[in-house]
Amino acid sequence: MSNEKKSIKEWASDDRPREKMMNKGKSALSNAELIAILIGSGNATQSAVELSRSILDGVGNNLISLSNLTLDELMCHKGIGEAKAISIMAALELGKRRRAAEANLSTEVKGSKDIFERFLPYVNDPRQEHFLVMYLNQGFHMLKVECVSNGGSSNVIADPKIIFKNAINLGATCIVLGHNHPSGNPRPSEDDRILTKKFVAAGKLLDIAVIDHVIIGIERYHSFRDHGEMTF
Repeated sequence: MSNEKKSIKEWASDDRPREKMMNKGKSALSNAELIAILIGSGNATQSAVELSRSILDGVGNNLISLSNLTLDELMCHKGIGEAKAISIMAALELGKRRRAAEANLSTEVKGSKDIFERFLPYVNDPRQEHFLVMYLNQGFHMLKVECVSNGGSSNVIADPKIIFKNAINLGATCIVLGHNHPSGNPRPSEDDRILTKKFVAAGKLLDIAVIDHVIIGIERYHSFRDHGEMTF
């Protein structure tokens, strides 16, 4: 009889998620096995691991998409009650906060990947568009990151007057713009290019350089600077 037909307690020791972690380390576990540890048990027809695989299948095996599910959406899965759903949400939120903490260990910004990592935790709900700004000093050390506005699924309002006033108050010599595309595709639109050009022109008047505009998609991003598009 295969493991798929047995309860987890009947599996070989190395195949049980908890024992597997103890014996082989946390990196040996699949995402489904890690979630299975969180939920502890499955339902009448699925083991905890099978149920976890089913949940992951529902979001295309994408942990970011999983983290965006609501309590009710998680509880749509048979065998996932409120307590289990909250456990999953809490674990994913901790992972997100750890990523943010790691990104902020150093204030030096070396490139677009650093910018993407620092912006990502501020996109609280990827189904909405968020407009972000990073303020930097002359040595390209980050002074602050903030979400200046958020909106619906199509666009947000970004007011240059407010953003450059904040830059002056912080003593920033340059800024980076950022926003996410709820579609998950970070390819810039013509409106994105027009907005970037507008900010670059305003920054030149104030002697505050706009050095990049990073558009965030699902686990990928588009950097205007990397693509040679900051030559306005």
